[in-house]
Amino acid sequence: MSEYALEIKDLKKVYGDGFEALKGINFKVKNGDFFALLGANGAGKSTTLGIVSSLVNITSGEVKVFGKDLAKHRDEVKRKVGVVPQEFNFNMFENVIDIVKQQAGYYGLPKKIAEANTEKYLKKLELWDKRDTCSRFLSGGMKRRLMIARALVHEPDLLILDEPTAGVDIEIRRSMWDFLIELNQAGKTIILTTHYLEEAETLCKNIAIIKQGEIIVDTSMRELLSRLDKSTFVFDLEAPVEGVTLQNNMTLTQDNQLEVDVKKGHSLNEVMHFLVENDIHVQSVRPKTNRLEEMFVGLAHQDTEKK
Repeated sequence: MSEYALEIKDLKKVYGDGFEALKGINFKVKNGDFFALLGANGAGKSTTLGIVSSLVNITSGEVKVFGKDLAKHRDEVKRKVGVVPQEFNFNMFENVIDIVKQQAGYYGLPKKIAEANTEKYLKKLELWDKRDTCSRFLSGGMKRRLMIARALVHEPDLLILDEPTAGVDIEIRRSMWDFLIELNQAGKTIILTTHYLEEAETLCKNIAIIKQGEIIVDTSMRELLSRLDKSTFVFDLEAPVEGVTLQNNMTLTQDNQLEVDVKKGHSLNEVMHFLVENDIHVQSVRPKTNRLEEMFVGLAHQDTEKK
């Protein structure tokens, strides 16, 4: 099998009205990677993934999936890809088990294998007890999990997730994260788009950011986050601060709340040392914003300055 699950070279997409959605983008996703493709609405994410999943035609350029050229081996590529779209697109009047089994049938799986895989993924995604339930009666979180089970039933090598946890509560989101991490650790290549930046930072090893049809970042998550000049932390204090001269990087936002900017190369240990010296007791500490969110804001600011 190829070293790369996905190779995109000079990919362009121009729609019939003349809109250039993709302007010759290039990036690669290694086999076994958990990869984030991020960007604002309309940036080109859905067009890119639509092309990879054979739902959108290429204007020009090249797409390879596990070394197979999409233009020459479309059917073979489609069998290697499972897609979880953002919108629910199954029959709301069909039972859960039938939705997944029918998907297996579309890929030509023998009946016994289709039934075994259906049971396997419905159990893994905690839907087996709902297998005979009409899908329209499922909660939003269950519908999301059903979409993932359906995408996995033919055992694809590459799983594409477009906003897989949109609209689900925190508990379900965390359980889905655990499941996706388990899948990836078992060797499944996963490409994720999400607006929950905490999700991308938690799950993904590598990242590309697309803006107005162009790739502006293509690197590892660790390297990208290392570019941050500073991080801001919020300290919840046991009592108001009185008679203490705070350092320049510290701001009292409320009587019992302190915000601290920690520059690159420095650590929270220095902050804690100052607090202990001044008898300031801390109840809890947390990042003010997700680190990836800070990076997004920084990139947007840089782009504004260039203009």
